[in-house]
Amino acid sequence: MKRSINQLLSLLFVAAIALIVSACGEDDPQIAAPIVSGPAEVAVTENETTTVTFNLTVAGGFASANVDATGGTATITTQPAVAAVSGSVVIDYAAGDDGAGALTLTITDAAGNTGSATVVMEIGDIPDTFQTADLTETRSVGGNDVEFKQTRISGVINRDFTFTNDVAWVLSGRVIVGAGATLTIEAGTIVKGQGEQGAAASVLLVARGGDIIANGTANDPIVFTSVLDNINVGEFTSTLDIDNDLGLWGGVLILGNAPIVAEASEVQIEGIPSSVTEGIYGGSDPADNSGSFTYCSIRYTGQQLGPGNELQGLTLGGVGNGTVISHVESINSADDGIEIFGGTVNISNFIVLNPDDDGFDADQGWTGTADNLVYIGAATNAGFGSDHPFELDGPEGDTGGTAAIGTFTNATAWGRSATDFADLRDGATYSITDSYFFGFAAGVDLELDADGTTDPNDATKKLSDNPLISDNYAGGNVTFTGLQFSGVDRDGATSFTDIAKILNDKLDGSLTNPDRTSQVDNNEDVKFPADNSIVSTKTVGADVSVLSWSYTAELGLLANF
Repeated sequence: MKRSINQLLSLLFVAAIALIVSACGEDDPQIAAPIVSGPAEVAVTENETTTVTFNLTVAGGFASANVDATGGTATITTQPAVAAVSGSVVIDYAAGDDGAGALTLTITDAAGNTGSATVVMEIGDIPDTFQTADLTETRSVGGNDVEFKQTRISGVINRDFTFTNDVAWVLSGRVIVGAGATLTIEAGTIVKGQGEQGAAASVLLVARGGDIIANGTANDPIVFTSVLDNINVGEFTSTLDIDNDLGLWGGVLILGNAPIVAEASEVQIEGIPSSVTEGIYGGSDPADNSGSFTYCSIRYTGQQLGPGNELQGLTLGGVGNGTVISHVESINSADDGIEIFGGTVNISNFIVLNPDDDGFDADQGWTGTADNLVYIGAATNAGFGSDHPFELDGPEGDTGGTAAIGTFTNATAWGRSATDFADLRDGATYSITDSYFFGFAAGVDLELDADGTTDPNDATKKLSDNPLISDNYAGGNVTFTGLQFSGVDRDGATSFTDIAKILNDKLDGSLTNPDRTSQVDNNEDVKFPADNSIVSTKTVGADVSVLSWSYTAELGLLANF
């Protein structure tokens, strides 16, 4: 193999140095040990990488370099050529957690002489991308001056953080739990949203890859409410008007990496502007875990940014079944009590009280189970009215086949101002089982509905004309079993006497081949399984004994159950 002239010269130089050393000995003062110098100290942020440069003088000719690191790991990326008498060594240092570390570089020359230098690595915390400030104030309550201990928080939570229960935490605008961070909320904590409206509404948003550990207890639930609510630290009772106050802040959103059936595998959540990248949800992990959310009371929420673009009490987007959602109530939302966009998450022991729109809303191919549910529509004398206990929409975009079925079971729905028992539309694929409906207005029904919706992403595309809702029912992808309906309406009259008139399909034509061009207002010629019935005494529905912790129970509204 041919060698370059420079390589040969380098080898001859090293050999010459070796002969001199052999003749004179390693300690000959004519051959100085390598001189290594570097900065005295370098600052680096934890879990980040920085570059450190050492300068060298190697009278005996450079032979090798070795680095030792503490507090992190180090890699030599640049060093002098063999036999060079000067130059530099460049090292990439990947810091660990905050604290102190060090880099020690040792240089060996051709004669075996060594020299070294050590640099202190000062490893600091990741800078916070959120801000907190004391917001303690005195309010007049009942003619008395009362101190409210409060801490305002804003921005993106980018490290593990805790809302403690010794103060109320005030959300200023969009507070986001970022990827890699965990927000812990202690039992008994009060969280309040400021009153910004629309796209600026205060929300608590848990982004994909972020976690929330909000575990209240039956004795110390966590309360999410408006800053206008004079509820104080250690209290549970709100001071706002249960029949009129709603839409005073945004709500709680949890987003995950579980599959959705939408226009794309990842989309932007409703209620959050597209410029906010933490609003993306959806993925490929059905077991995705966003944390735990239990014994939480969410009150006076809901905002509308535009048609089909709203904030609810609780929004779940692409949340996986590794996430725990249980013992939650959503009260006085200006939109839905809860809306589930795809994912596989299961929810249980859930109350929706006084929604201005729907109670339980599901979209985009959600495939979990909702168990032990209570719905209570707004009172007829309230300043607003409710829509459906259940509004269930089908998959969006190309489903790639029949979507799996989401299940609602063991529910009790008290209608009051509600407009129907349930509304299934747009190719919905769901099951409602072992549930009881009472206190509804005369003339309402359970609808297989083709009316009233369009694709918000495409004004020319009318999902409302999708005949699959009828086909899915005929094919067993929409099922109603074990449903019981009180024969007595909300006004005390016996209005419900014919189970065949409970279910209403609003698509004209046969179930298996509906007419895509013609719809009618009322088409009751549909099958309804015999195990659904009108009853005077219920034997199915929610077990409210496990919901006595709730504000709904404190208001006395579970007494009729």
